[in-house]
Order: sequence, then C-alpha cells, then structure tokens
Amino acid sequence: MIQVHYFARYRETLGLDTEQLDWDPSLQQVEDLRRRLLARGDQWAVLGEQNLMCARNQELCGLDEPLADGDEVAFFPTVTGG
Repeated sequence: MIQVHYFARYRETLGLDTEQLDWDPSLQQVEDLRRRLLARGDQWAVLGEQNLMCARNQELCGLDEPLADGDEVAFFPTVTGG
C-alpha cells in the first residue's frame, strides 16, 4: 500500500487530501507514481507541473526516488514568499 498526500493548491484542485493505493511493483520511483496519477486525466494534469515538489516518508526527494510498499508520498507546489 502507498499512502499519497496532496497539499495546498493540489489538494484544492483534486478535491482530495490523501488516498491509499494498492502496491504495484511496477512503481519503481516517485515518477512512476506521478505518471500513473497523471493518466487519470482532467484535473490530475496539475501534477505535471515542472515546479512540483515531493517527499517520500516525510523527507524531500526528487522524482527519481525509489518507492517501496508501505511508503508515504506527498506532492506539493513550490512555495514562494515575500
């Protein structure tokens, strides 16, 4: 099982803050998970943004971060301040 969290604008756009997905061994990296979510179409395209940030098990990571059964993944947009 993979726990996926969506934050800020992503949560608002998707109307979802968290979901659980069955583990699939083809999900080798966070990028594989992102592609699977993007394939849902429509509003999920928001996860295709270049400035998307992600974390695995509460640590910032890149899209090339390996995934394992039981992981927690979070997607969030970059934050700018003034």
